[in-house]
Amino acid sequence: MDNYFNYQDKKIYYRVNGKGNCIVLLHGFLENQNIWNYYSEQMSKSLKVVTIDLPGHGQSENIEEVHSMELMAQIVKELLDRLQITKYVVIGHSMGGYVALAFAEMYSKQTTGFGVFHSHALADSTEAKINRGRAIQVVKENHKNFISSFIPDLFTKENKEIYKKEIEVLQSESRKMEKEGIIAALYGMRQRTDKLKLLQNARVPVLFIIGKKDSRTPMELMNKQIGLPKHSEVLILEHIAHMGFIEAREKCLSFINSFTLNAFSVH
Repeated sequence: MDNYFNYQDKKIYYRVNGKGNCIVLLHGFLENQNIWNYYSEQMSKSLKVVTIDLPGHGQSENIEEVHSMELMAQIVKELLDRLQITKYVVIGHSMGGYVALAFAEMYSKQTTGFGVFHSHALADSTEAKINRGRAIQVVKENHKNFISSFIPDLFTKENKEIYKKEIEVLQSESRKMEKEGIIAALYGMRQRTDKLKLLQNARVPVLFIIGKKDSRTPMELMNKQIGLPKHSEVLILEHIAHMGFIEAREKCLSFINSFTLNAFSVH
């Protein structure tokens, strides 16, 4: 059953499944909480699973012209406060990983563990910022064409055909987004800050899921980050690009579930 709450007079949609210790799963850019449906169904057997449509995505409304990672983290925290949940593991896919890092930095006392799923702790490089600017212009001109080309490129060449139906579902749901929400997220990602010190100073377990074929989080970049926390748990996926939650569903599910249960037992 879907639920919503108001944030700055805007509707934010979320779901809660299961009982016990809490994991928060955050979707990526152009996605929504439906990407976690299977994960939530399975993990809710032993955990309380909270998912949310980040602003401008899914059924959540746009909040501002720029949806910063900190703003999104504040919205997630508002939801958890309303649910009276005080301890949690927070894991995000892609853009959701950036939000998870901002959340862990802002609310470290309540965060039992956090993780990045095909994501990383660096700010946008100069080149990446230029590319975000170009993407914003393309979205302004025709956001549906942008979606059509963007999503398939997140899969390996082989998996584009294998997961053709899943890609079509992702594209169909993304096309329902307003271009203002897409642009607000692109601006937010472009202005995000470096979180390497967060990794270095982390006192809780940190999860990394990395695809060997993921050009957005190349191994040479991630190898430098996974050694920073005192307690890292790392899953490296062979022959997988940016969409491991689909391309290696059972392996990722098992890893995230084990990480979450371990994080609460360690804490």
